[in-house]
Amino acid sequence: MKKYIIILFIVFHGVLFAQNSELDNYNLVWNSQSLNSSESMPCGGGDIGLNVWAENGEILFYIARSGTFDENNGMPKLGRVRLKLTPNPFDNGTFKQELDLQSGSVKITGKKENQLTKIEIWVDVFSPVIHVDVESNQQIEVEAIYENWRFQDRVLEKNESFGNSYKWAPPKGLLIKKDEICFKENSLEFYHRNTGETMFDVVVRQQQMEAVKDQMFDPLKNLTFGGKMSGENFIAYGTSEGKYIDADFKAWSLKSKTPAKKQSLEIYLHTGQYGNLADWNYGLESVIKNASEKKKSARSEILIWWKEYWNKSFVFVQAESKNENLAEWQVGCNYQLFRYLLGCNAKGEYPTKFNGGLFTYDPQFVNPDRPFSPDFRNWGGGTFTAQNQRLVYFPMLKSGDFELIKPQLDFYKRILRNGELRSQHYWGHTGACFNEQIENFGLPNPSEYGWKRPEGYDAGMTYNAWLEYQWDTSLEFCWMAIQLHQYNKTDISEYIPLIESCLTFFDEHYQYLAKNRGAKTLDENGHLVLYPGSSCETYKMAYNATSTIAALKTVTKGLLELPEKYIDEATKEKWAEFLNRIPPLSFREIDGKTCISPAKLWERINNTEAPQLYPVYPWGIYGVGKPDLEIAKNTYLFDPDVQRFKGHESWKQYSIFAARLGLTEEAKEQTLLKLQDSGRRFPAFWGPGFDWVPDHNWGGSGMIGVQEMLLQTNGDKIYLFPAWPKDWDVHFKLHAPGNTVVEAQLKNGEATILKVEPAERLDDIEILIK
Repeated sequence: MKKYIIILFIVFHGVLFAQNSELDNYNLVWNSQSLNSSESMPCGGGDIGLNVWAENGEILFYIARSGTFDENNGMPKLGRVRLKLTPNPFDNGTFKQELDLQSGSVKITGKKENQLTKIEIWVDVFSPVIHVDVESNQQIEVEAIYENWRFQDRVLEKNESFGNSYKWAPPKGLLIKKDEICFKENSLEFYHRNTGETMFDVVVRQQQMEAVKDQMFDPLKNLTFGGKMSGENFIAYGTSEGKYIDADFKAWSLKSKTPAKKQSLEIYLHTGQYGNLADWNYGLESVIKNASEKKKSARSEILIWWKEYWNKSFVFVQAESKNENLAEWQVGCNYQLFRYLLGCNAKGEYPTKFNGGLFTYDPQFVNPDRPFSPDFRNWGGGTFTAQNQRLVYFPMLKSGDFELIKPQLDFYKRILRNGELRSQHYWGHTGACFNEQIENFGLPNPSEYGWKRPEGYDAGMTYNAWLEYQWDTSLEFCWMAIQLHQYNKTDISEYIPLIESCLTFFDEHYQYLAKNRGAKTLDENGHLVLYPGSSCETYKMAYNATSTIAALKTVTKGLLELPEKYIDEATKEKWAEFLNRIPPLSFREIDGKTCISPAKLWERINNTEAPQLYPVYPWGIYGVGKPDLEIAKNTYLFDPDVQRFKGHESWKQYSIFAARLGLTEEAKEQTLLKLQDSGRRFPAFWGPGFDWVPDHNWGGSGMIGVQEMLLQTNGDKIYLFPAWPKDWDVHFKLHAPGNTVVEAQLKNGEATILKVEPAERLDDIEILIK
């Protein structure tokens, strides 16, 4: 790689204005109405997501919120709202719908003859409230119709349980239970309250953990979620019935009391576990009261939040020459649009789901063989797949969205006790055991665990060809917590027990297994024998899996490097001894070239991942500026499995691998495939790939790839443009470890550093352009 001298270091005034102008280029504008919900536009904030679209002269939006899990551990939406305006400016008039990134809102304008009407839909980031503001130059009537397809108990159809935790193996006659909906004076209240047996009860019984059930975290019992829709000038109007796409619904209408030029509608949401409904109602009324008290300041606070969000980090590619058909321009646009989707769950109690986030829509438009209700998403609602989830959250480090990482880390913190109880109950040792596909209470998904299991099979084991012995993925979230401290000096005291418990599991469990096999618990070199293991879901029944060894080494070293506040000398000594027990990585010769092996040995290949490149990403043992880079490059270029499994869809990570190895042309090719327009009306609704639409681990892996092309680190060293094409103009602002922020640009092949914070870190920067 050729090293370029830093040609300019400028801190200039007016940069924010330029950034805002560049961001505005990525606002999405539609000048025609949509055919159906598949052509919807996302809108959100806090932990609420809306799919907004106009169809046949009416405005519709779905409502989703983080943490809404029903008895079957599906993640149902909270309903659909339909707006009808009289007179109707969208009936054969001009139409415009815009996603305004600066304000986080969707703005819809209709003009017919002399009538000009504007609708703005936005979500409060700090309170769970949806706002609909209507303004017209003429007095109009607004009818707001709440539509619900769960108005009665219903037996789930064949394959519909792929949207909940039963997946392919639901019990006969499985019900989705009804919501409660009613008018309350001139407002509408709706809610779902979990009653009776839930998925938590079913799984605890299936997995033989009833003896410790009273010690376990249960997120489903009495969980109640819903809200209230009301408006100052609205009255209850009546009910009706209908069908949208594949789902029958019942509707409840609020209508303008009198025509007016300005009208506003609010939808207040509340979720919580309560012993009785009255307490949930009290919580909902508190939301309404608090929102009313800050009504005047709410909008300005939200605008400030979004402004700070966009100024925190950005990647603008070819921004000065907007060309929506240019592939590299799409990379920059879709990077920003996907980051918007992530920002809509900044305050969520639960992490953004990899398989659709808050923005799924009617499933027949994703897969015609899934003609179910709008609640459906493949791979469940309360089931979290670790290898997919981490790709949603790792890009938040370099984008500086540190507060957004908290829901994902808190997810593991909440279920830590349940993971530890598994180890104690099944095997009599300590340490938290987390599988790859886990429920929101930390136990394996029941169908992946296996309903039909051999007699006497270890009750702690998943009986599944893909997932058996794969429990190293929790270490990626331990690493995420450590990196959060490295990047932002965030206090991670609350996550230290999680990190230590996950490491303890591997130390104790593999010595436990060795002791059951024979007299020795370590090999002849004093190392753990990591067998049986799994190198991702791909290399099964592995001996010393590379993904596991790289994870254990990196997390343990990261733990040891933390300040004494987190780890005292005695504890450091303990983990230093553990580090010495971790076996070395394995290598193999391919066509005379040394390559990283996926494991020392394995019995079969079961999937199409490339864990032999995990020491490159996420574990960073190999990379630009690091030793033995050629070995890692050989692995990428010459390992026949790596080449055979190559792809860009969904969770495929080849754009990241290539960037980390400084393979610019490969990184460019894979990034163009990864972040090109999705082919759907909203260009960042990728998928289904291996998952669903929108596929968030598709977008997250694409973001990571772009970031690694622009900025990498090695110790205190910061490399800029290590795998960025010289002919792609770019203006970016990204974060690095040590509370460091770098803003730079590449224009006409010349690199310019615009700003570095803190300024003394400038000396650590090296520009690399191939």
